[in-house]
Amino acid sequence: MAAICVYAASSSRIDPGYLELAAAVGTELARRGHRLVSGGGRVSMMGAVAAAARAGGAHTVGVIPRQIFDVEVADRDSDELVEVGSMRDRKAEMERRADAFLALPGGIGTMEELFEVWSAGSLGMHAKPVAVLDRDGFYAPLWAWIETLSVRGFVREEAWRMLIRVGDVAAAFDALESALTG
Repeated sequence: MAAICVYAASSSRIDPGYLELAAAVGTELARRGHRLVSGGGRVSMMGAVAAAARAGGAHTVGVIPRQIFDVEVADRDSDELVEVGSMRDRKAEMERRADAFLALPGGIGTMEELFEVWSAGSLGMHAKPVAVLDRDGFYAPLWAWIETLSVRGFVREEAWRMLIRVGDVAAAFDALESALTG
């Protein structure tokens, strides 16, 4: 049983298909016996992952800064709801509590979390696997840009290779579990 940190959108103006994807992630996480670490909001994809994980019996930990407790509508149903002082504290606490990371589609917050944890891993600051679930090509423009950065020497090939990129929920968990037991 691992603690999987899931990064996902907290925006309420997204295609409902992304909410279904988030719920499928929460359901699969619970089915496989993992714990969830999330950003502590109960709206949008972040909330859908947590609600589905709890519905399946998973232990959920939400980490949320006091300043956005009401903005992101804190997930008071979390088994543990950890209030922190800032977004930086939030990321640090989520990273500390997680064994692995899974990014779903999201906005600037999700991108920032993904890049920070991926960058830290590529620099040897942690050895936790980082995966991105890209079911419908959401990340395709980003992959093209990073490939260009890699070709031009701005992203080391080893860093690019360490990022796990998968297209479906089961493959994401298979890859993370394989990396954890590896």
